[in-house]
Amino acid sequence: MKLVIISGRSGSGKSTALDLMEDEGYYCIDNLPVSLIPELVLYLDNSRSREYNKVAICIDARNASDDLSQFVELLRNWPKTDTLNILFLDADNDKLIKRFSETRRRHPLSDEKTGLKEAILNERCMLEPIANIATLTIDTTAMNLHELRSELKQRLIEHEGRGISILFQSFGFKQGVPADADIVYDIRILPNPHWDPSLRAHSGLDKPVIDFLSRQPDVDEMYEDIKNYLVKWLPHFEQNNRSYITIGIGCTGGQHRSVYMAERLAKHMSQSYQNVQVRHREMHKLQRL
Repeated sequence: MKLVIISGRSGSGKSTALDLMEDEGYYCIDNLPVSLIPELVLYLDNSRSREYNKVAICIDARNASDDLSQFVELLRNWPKTDTLNILFLDADNDKLIKRFSETRRRHPLSDEKTGLKEAILNERCMLEPIANIATLTIDTTAMNLHELRSELKQRLIEHEGRGISILFQSFGFKQGVPADADIVYDIRILPNPHWDPSLRAHSGLDKPVIDFLSRQPDVDEMYEDIKNYLVKWLPHFEQNNRSYITIGIGCTGGQHRSVYMAERLAKHMSQSYQNVQVRHREMHKLQRL
């Protein structure tokens, strides 16, 4: 059986994820008490129905806190014969507040004594044990519904049977480090095309910037160091049953150096791995304006 546990903070996109899994042929259950998961899985296994070969269950703050506390212990005893992935969705606090304000929905932890902001912060603490053991974490702060569905299809659905899923994500430190990055490289010490007026409007995808950075010895040296680390250690991540890894490459603004480096690294790693993707966070935001 393939089982996907979907969790995350309210407003982060769990319903969208569960809908996608259903579209992809998964038997989906929303808000199942944690204590009932072993009985459900046993029942579905014994049914021998092809309909239950792929199952997705949403577990979140609507569960009783006592039930949530059992979750980590339950997974320690999980049968090794089953394929299990834990997807955790999150977004920054301001974005979650905005989403709830726009939809006018009530947060499951808010009441007459607990306001929305406090409920959002409480929920982070409540779900932290699940977030810490997630096999795939996605920050949906800058995503709309369609972008989240696309990201999930690429990383969760199309990943099946293709080894470890690697995402290179460029970003700008001015906008903060990506919350879902497993490894982060800071390349702000490299020569910055921003200071050349003829290059400022271009990005790391454009030939003038590529040519400029390709001529810099420090850029090549940094590239070789990062590449050699990944070539050596990614197989160890994979052997340790790691299914997903997100590698953040950061410069100041996320437009030139990090974009160039992420593209170059992804191109090289694609020679050895089937599922390698690139996402440019800050350019992605600009394209949506």
